[in-house]
Amino acid sequence: MRTIIALSVLAGALLVSRTTFAADIRSGLQVGAFPGAFNVADVTGPSAGEKLCYRCRYGARPVVSIFTRKLDNNVAKLIKEVDAVVGKNRDSRMAAFVVLLTDDPDAHQATLKKAADTHGIKHTPLTVFENSDGPGKYRINKDADVTVLMWVENDVKVNHAYTAGDLNSDAIAKIVGDTKKILN
Repeated sequence: MRTIIALSVLAGALLVSRTTFAADIRSGLQVGAFPGAFNVADVTGPSAGEKLCYRCRYGARPVVSIFTRKLDNNVAKLIKEVDAVVGKNRDSRMAAFVVLLTDDPDAHQATLKKAADTHGIKHTPLTVFENSDGPGKYRINKDADVTVLMWVENDVKVNHAYTAGDLNSDAIAKIVGDTKKILN
């Protein structure tokens, strides 16, 4: 009987531990790292239809960069909320961009355009990176569905990573709240 109770307690503890740390995954540049240059194909931004480096274009400005493997409702909500923060902080020259990681960028362009229109995304370019692994030096974890990096003055200040299903309203609120870490 004691064995059954002990195993039940252990199983419960493991379940709570898994739930608590489900989003505990390392992905992308870590805090303090230098965000290097990489090219994307702009789908909805000011350079739509062109390949460019938004990292280069934004320079030392406060930047939120969202790397995602899919565009579901929670990712769209995150983008919309970050877009609103960028709009409110134009005086600080805050910027953001979204990078859809895919091996078939042409197949996702219509989806990104529709998402920008549907969700009223005005200040955050939606882009594609032609490789589902992401930019090599950024070390995006293959198990991370969403990786959010924030930097200012060429220094990563915030890193959040989420596996499938872990990006939720609480996580989005934390990410949006962390934008204050890159605003001067």
